[in-house]
Amino acid sequence: MVQAVLLAGPERRRRWSADERAEILTAAFSPGAVVSQVARRYDVSTGLIYTWRRQSTVEVSAPGFVPATITEMPDRTLLEPAVFVEFPTGVVVRINSAAPAELAATVLRALR
Repeated sequence: MVQAVLLAGPERRRRWSADERAEILTAAFSPGAVVSQVARRYDVSTGLIYTWRRQSTVEVSAPGFVPATITEMPDRTLLEPAVFVEFPTGVVVRINSAAPAELAATVLRALR
């Protein structure tokens, strides 16, 4: 039996609630599931399912402050790093005190 959905009016796209998306994602990525079969069952494209999965795994973080630890450093040459920045991903950036501010800002933005 063939089923067709007719979308009329100004809004021609289907909308899924967050609960519906979660249900479809759970069904599609449960052990032994086949994404294309789940897509057919819910009448959703496989590409949309993968897009939803990618969007659900992206960590959204609002700009904010993080705790900083200030430690005393013995006098050393200017060639040693003056600032250490450790990102949640484990990446550590060491910024020399002689580094231009624009360069430091660009590196930190790229690793954000």
